[in-house]
Amino acid sequence: MAHDVPDSLQGVVLVVEDDPAHRELVMDELQDAGLEVRGAQDVASARKALSTGPVDLVLSDLRLPEADGLALLAHCQRLPLPPGFIMLTAFGTIPQAVEALKQGADDFLTKPVDLDHLVIRVRRALRNRQLQTEVQRYRALLQADDFHGLIGSSPPMQALYEQVRRMARASGPVLVTGESGTGKELVARAIHEESDRSGGPFVAINCAGIPGELMESELFGHAAGAFSGAREARRGLFAEAHGGTLLLDEIGEMPMAMQAKLLRLLQDGRVRPVGGNREIVTDVRVVAATHQDLESMIQARQFREDLFYRLETFRLQVPPLRDRGEDIDRLAARLLARFSTAMARDIRGISPEAMRCLRRHGFPGNVRELANLMERAVTFCRNDTIEVSDLPERLDPARADTSHAAALPAVWSDDEPMPTLAEVESRYIRWVLRRLDGNKRQASRVLGIGRRTLYRRLGESEEATIDNDMSTDSDI
Repeated sequence: MAHDVPDSLQGVVLVVEDDPAHRELVMDELQDAGLEVRGAQDVASARKALSTGPVDLVLSDLRLPEADGLALLAHCQRLPLPPGFIMLTAFGTIPQAVEALKQGADDFLTKPVDLDHLVIRVRRALRNRQLQTEVQRYRALLQADDFHGLIGSSPPMQALYEQVRRMARASGPVLVTGESGTGKELVARAIHEESDRSGGPFVAINCAGIPGELMESELFGHAAGAFSGAREARRGLFAEAHGGTLLLDEIGEMPMAMQAKLLRLLQDGRVRPVGGNREIVTDVRVVAATHQDLESMIQARQFREDLFYRLETFRLQVPPLRDRGEDIDRLAARLLARFSTAMARDIRGISPEAMRCLRRHGFPGNVRELANLMERAVTFCRNDTIEVSDLPERLDPARADTSHAAALPAVWSDDEPMPTLAEVESRYIRWVLRRLDGNKRQASRVLGIGRRTLYRRLGESEEATIDNDMSTDSDI
């Protein structure tokens, strides 16, 4: 009989059994379950199979010619990436099977083997092995170095690090652009830390968070009595950042009048506090950051063209998270560790299924969105591993389509003849398949029917196509 095995539990199983008939029976059953299966008749042929390609799980008889299954288990334990191991044993050798567990086996089964039970135990062993691999991988990610708080080793990030190093040696203004949530402030800090100003202060201000009428005082300072409530003189942020770096985040939100004053400061390096009667010389490197299209704002007369070109002396574009490949894994590992510690939770990793959902997601909110997702996942996680169910429904197509089933479009227009129930059912099934990009496993889950029933209801005219798909489609 066939068994549905999630994609993440697909793997290579090596069946070691000296009885050819029993070996073939077990191999056929595991192949029906969607696994890649290899066979071996003794320890010597098993060792050869292990050396010729990756194996995720070994299913071995305890009693084998010349050497027994315990010898094979010891060999597997010495491999750089030990596969999972299930021992098959007759009833009278159960004490030896228990010894196998002590030596590192994942499980044991007694003969004669119930084939349905065998598939369940193989699934469990494969999943445990995958989770152990994920834990090791996350530990390696957590131990990896970062770049001044920026995490990622993808080609776009490596190119960004090199640009930061080069620009840090200069002294002109830097314009950092990129989508919201990509880490532009961290890039500005990295420029500061890589420069010869690293011993000086790093000061950041969000231009969008300060009322326009207060921005000049905030940046340049003010004299006592300069305006109502100004009882004492106050240094501005440019003075605070003297000898260091000032980040002007969301520079596109700066009022036009203030832009003119900033341009003058960038040109001569002098500021005049509000209400003051003398100018102050400043030694500050300015880094401006924005997620807005400043060129379009120039065309709309919302940003000064001369200021733009002054800020653009050096320009850095921070890549969006969707273009950073496996950096998502590394970032998720760091964020998981951070939130688990903050919430006193003992969560060891993210399941392969949940990680696949994260990789599929486009992350319009970039790293900030990933951080919010991981904080939510740690909060709602019920076990020691983040699962798909701990993520928002929008990241899981099957759950999202099920939860929004009520918002279906009309499947038949009013001016057509009234269809039969079978015709409506057929059209709805095809609509679900289109929504899920033809994934029949997910479609059967959403529809609440088995895949064989799904194939039958799609119609006899499609059976030939479906049968062909079954031999090649990894989702079937």
